[in-house]
Amino acid sequence: MVSTSNQTIEHFNTKVIQEFSKTLEMFGLSLADSRLFVTLYLHHRPMTLDEMSEALGKSKTSMSTGVRYLVDQGLVERVWKKGVRKDLYQADENLYRKFMSSYIQKWLDASHDQMAALQAIDHQMESGSHQAQLGSEAAHLQKRIEDMISFHHYISKTFQEIKPSNKTPLP
Repeated sequence: MVSTSNQTIEHFNTKVIQEFSKTLEMFGLSLADSRLFVTLYLHHRPMTLDEMSEALGKSKTSMSTGVRYLVDQGLVERVWKKGVRKDLYQADENLYRKFMSSYIQKWLDASHDQMAALQAIDHQMESGSHQAQLGSEAAHLQKRIEDMISFHHYISKTFQEIKPSNKTPLP
C-alpha cells in the first residue's frame, strides 16, 4: 500500500512537472519534451527509456524520440553506468546556461538565415536584368529590404552579446 507521504510527494512532483513545463515551452520545447526534460531533471539518477515511459505514461518510442531531441539540443546527455546495459539519460544540471544558450542560438540561427535570404533578394534586385523590370517602386522596396537586413543584424548583435558562455556566472 502506498503511504500518504508518497501520494503527497507524487502529487507535488506532478504539479512541479506541469508548472515548470510551461516555462520550458516558452523556450520552444513541445509540452511532451518539456515534461520529459523536467522528469529527467527531477529524477535523482539517470533514467532508462523504460523508466521514462513508466513515469510519464507514454510509449517507449515517444520517449526515445523525445530524449533524442533533447540530446540534440544539448539539454540531456547520455551517460554510462557500470553494469547497466540499457542507455541511460540525465538532464543537464545547469538550467540557466543550457536553456539560454540553446534559445539564443536558435534566434541567432534564424536571424542569420533570414538575413541571408533577404540579402539574396537584395542582390537579385540589384542585378541589371531585374532593375529595369521593377520600375519606380524598386528604390523603395530596396530601402525596406535594407531596413529588414539591419533589423536582423541588430537582433544577431544583441543576442550574441547576451549569450552566456561557460565563464558566465550563474544568477
